[in-house]
Amino acid sequence: MRSATQGNALLAVLQADRKVVIVGLLAITALAWLYTAYLGNSMSGSGSMEMGQKMAGPITASWSLADFAATLMMWVVMMVAMMVPTAAPMVLTFTSMIRRKSQSGSTSVPTAIFVTGYIVIWSGFALGATLIQWGLHEATLMSPMMVTTNTVLGSALLIGAGAYQLSPLKLTCLNKCRSPLGFLMNEWREGHRGTLSMGLVHGAYCVGCCWMLMALLFVLGVMNLLWIAVLSAFVLLEKVVPAGQWLSRASGILLIAWGAWLPFVT
Repeated sequence: MRSATQGNALLAVLQADRKVVIVGLLAITALAWLYTAYLGNSMSGSGSMEMGQKMAGPITASWSLADFAATLMMWVVMMVAMMVPTAAPMVLTFTSMIRRKSQSGSTSVPTAIFVTGYIVIWSGFALGATLIQWGLHEATLMSPMMVTTNTVLGSALLIGAGAYQLSPLKLTCLNKCRSPLGFLMNEWREGHRGTLSMGLVHGAYCVGCCWMLMALLFVLGVMNLLWIAVLSAFVLLEKVVPAGQWLSRASGILLIAWGAWLPFVT
């Protein structure tokens, strides 16, 4: 009788934990999407050229420190908007494991630390993307609307992304992201420092899984809200649907075909 009562109590606490985590992730995601949508709508409106110049840098002038900081912020927030929802299964599994290991105390702090590690890694990717965008701007290969103006580069990115979708490294990283319980059992570390380490490692696998897909924004439009949403949904499907690996392979073939076709239609 006592065992059943304890089991019911644990189940109730686990359900409460899940609600807190889901609300927190939704709040982070909503704020990031609101900011991303604000920038995207500003660029697509009557002030699009002015906004594009502010975010991509003046057409002829080199970036200032403020230009670099604004673009970095844009990439960081956009990565949070796109990738935090795809990490939800892992975060929820982590919270449940923390609760089962210690049935007393709050799970909010370790969960926040885990998510922080994940976001830190994607912020590193955002820094790299910002540096690439800066280089493209300096080479006059980037339009004010933040799309590459070079067909060969666009074709190469599409073909490269397609090839990566078919690569063993992609599959390895995707499998880590698709198996939250397996990942946590293999990578488990105790304490706040260990939790941060797990978040960083998961973020690294996630970047390894998706970095070439995110690079496609240089072809599709860095602030094209439709393509941002499509890529976000695709990454989520890759991670959660039973046939996620085959979805990756099919997309790889389509991207290679698109890249090969692009020079003939532009």
